[in-house]
Amino acid sequence: MAEDRIMLDRNKSKLYTFFSLYIAQSIPMSLFSTLLPVLMRQENFSLTAIGMLQLIKLPWIIKFLWAPVVDRKTSGLGTYKRWIFYSEFVYAFLILTIAFLNLKTNFLLVLVLIILSFAASGTQDIATDALTALSFNRKERSRGNSMQSMGSFAGSLVGGGLLLILYKYTGWSFMLIGLSIFVILMIIPLAKYKDPAFTPRVGRTPIRMKDLLLFFGQRRILTQLSFLILFNSGLIGILAMLKPWLVDLHYPMANIGLMFSIFGSLCGCLGSYFSGNIIRRYGRGKAASLYACYILFTGLYFTGMSGFQLLSTVNLYIGIFLLWSSYGLATVLIYTIAMDYVRAGREGTDFTLQIVILHFSSIFVAVGSGKLADTLGYTSLFVAESSLAFLSLLYVWFYFKKLFKA
Repeated sequence: MAEDRIMLDRNKSKLYTFFSLYIAQSIPMSLFSTLLPVLMRQENFSLTAIGMLQLIKLPWIIKFLWAPVVDRKTSGLGTYKRWIFYSEFVYAFLILTIAFLNLKTNFLLVLVLIILSFAASGTQDIATDALTALSFNRKERSRGNSMQSMGSFAGSLVGGGLLLILYKYTGWSFMLIGLSIFVILMIIPLAKYKDPAFTPRVGRTPIRMKDLLLFFGQRRILTQLSFLILFNSGLIGILAMLKPWLVDLHYPMANIGLMFSIFGSLCGCLGSYFSGNIIRRYGRGKAASLYACYILFTGLYFTGMSGFQLLSTVNLYIGIFLLWSSYGLATVLIYTIAMDYVRAGREGTDFTLQIVILHFSSIFVAVGSGKLADTLGYTSLFVAESSLAFLSLLYVWFYFKKLFKA
């Protein structure tokens, strides 16, 4: 009995450690991505300058280029800790530096420092993802991925919602100073973290850049990449066009922020939390079928709500719940299966590469959804998204599920 309690406490500590790491990287990113465009417009920055903010996302798009370096320099738990510690200290220092700069008079310097801070955050993410893949066995991996996804959604909830409300009371400098302290505090659990079951690799991995290409030579890799690209595609377009749709429905910005950034992110957290346990209990194949059905239902719900003009606030909240909870469920499954396709010694590289491919495909779907909604209207967009969700369900039922019977 005592041993079971010790094991339970150890597992809780393990999950909390990884949740802390993922939320530490996501809150500042969400805040910068959400707050900066608003502040810049209030300061009469040009739309061209505001458009340059898209550059801050660049490090997370190209981080697979230095992922092999992280894999090459890591082997035991201590080496992963050092990479994460150094990355987080750089991340916190850069945020602290930005706190003392004036956005209007030092815009380019602030932009460069944010890009560098995101590069540090991306490096931490590479090491943390690799450590997650190595710290959880195949059966338990989905629980670690729940912490990963929950950290991301909680970051959006806090950074893109609650901190925006708090900003009017604290201002730029005090908020960023507090944020830099928060980043440091969130790595304290890792400093205390010990894993007796962690098995270090023998020596460090002689990985080279050509290993990025060798990843695509794995057996069944096209099946995996097709799954990554297709599974969430029935949600991405709706997520991308939800805010403009709410604007066109004449909802005030405060309401949209509450519905999208706070309520939506909270639903994403809940979906992520339950997803890990569902995958653990029923297996990847059954979870994929269940989630694909839920995604299809979500698409059909938005189609019916828009097509039949059932646009009450209550119905919209139900739709947002379906949308974000299904996104949370599906994201954990995607992360879990992506970690099943990492090669020994190349965990950070392979997982990062898959997620970058997922992000690129999501960008194309989001751009296409905007064009479709602009040309044919929102109902046509929701029909198209439902069609992609149905195609994904067929793919899971007739092919992909067979590969994951447990």
